Amino acid sequence: MHRGGQRWLFTHQTMKELLTYYRQMLLIRRFEERVLELFGEGLIKGTAHPCVGQEAVAVGACAALRPGDYVTSTHRGHGHLLAKGGDPRRLMAELFGKATGYSRGRGGSQHVAAFDLGFLGSNGITGGGLPIATGAALALKMRRESRIVLAFFGDGATGQGTFHESLNLGAVWKLPIVYLCENNLYAMGTHIRYTCPVPNVADRAAAYGMPGVIVDGNDVLAVREVVREAVDRARRGEGPTLIEAKTYRLLGHSKGDTDRPYRTREEEAQWWARDPIRRCRERLQQANLLEPARDEALRAEVEREIEAAVQFARESPDPDPAVDLGEVFRPG
Repeated sequence: MHRGGQRWLFTHQTMKELLTYYRQMLLIRRFEERVLELFGEGLIKGTAHPCVGQEAVAVGACAALRPGDYVTSTHRGHGHLLAKGGDPRRLMAELFGKATGYSRGRGGSQHVAAFDLGFLGSNGITGGGLPIATGAALALKMRRESRIVLAFFGDGATGQGTFHESLNLGAVWKLPIVYLCENNLYAMGTHIRYTCPVPNVADRAAAYGMPGVIVDGNDVLAVREVVREAVDRARRGEGPTLIEAKTYRLLGHSKGDTDRPYRTREEEAQWWARDPIRRCRERLQQANLLEPARDEALRAEVEREIEAAVQFARESPDPDPAVDLGEVFRPG
């Protein structure tokens, strides 16, 4: 089933909500850009996988959830956490390795969790979040709770055993879960045409007896509506849905992937023309909800918020080894 790409008829209230989503996407975009700049300055160590170009999936999907619902993420998870209500200051502090970070500086970019927000963690293992999400959904069903789980994963994860095992059990047990594939076409440098034998990831849903839905992942409102339908279905006890959000990462796989020899510049230019933030801005302008002065003010506000996050991270204390290592290594 294909959704998105058509003209959606939304109320004035929805268009006002779109302004909120626009700001969230701006925040995620600027956060990712600033992180790459800080890597260049040597202030952040390790690695990071920016989600520039994929902001609409995170924001649209999380907008369809209730505050008590759960999310599992991927190695490209900064946007998911921010869209779920994460504090950019604490996330930035985590990347700086500071004690005020979400994982107290021990997780870094790829292993961040915020249980108070229902964010069960990003994961450096491809497909590693899928069984965690499925297990959480099983626990919710056993406790007869009305909450659901949304599992984000990339197209590369669909070749992992965890993908098939999780969808199979989720369907057999009719778990309250939504499986959301962010298909950005490339698993590192390998195009999905070389790893998936069917035209669409969503086609695989039929093997597990669940609905498979394709949505334009660069249309934040289309993503929200599709995820909302799947969430409602899961909450009613009707089991999982596999959603494939067609999107694109506009930058490299990680902060060290700058040349991208596996893609053409023409392909990238075509996707830049479909930039979700640009499309959202144009829709708001057409609705007379975003005049240039307001857009400039929003961007300046986001810039101040990101710089405040950087300052918070710089000034935060380093972790205390006597405390933090004691929670990792325990005497036998």
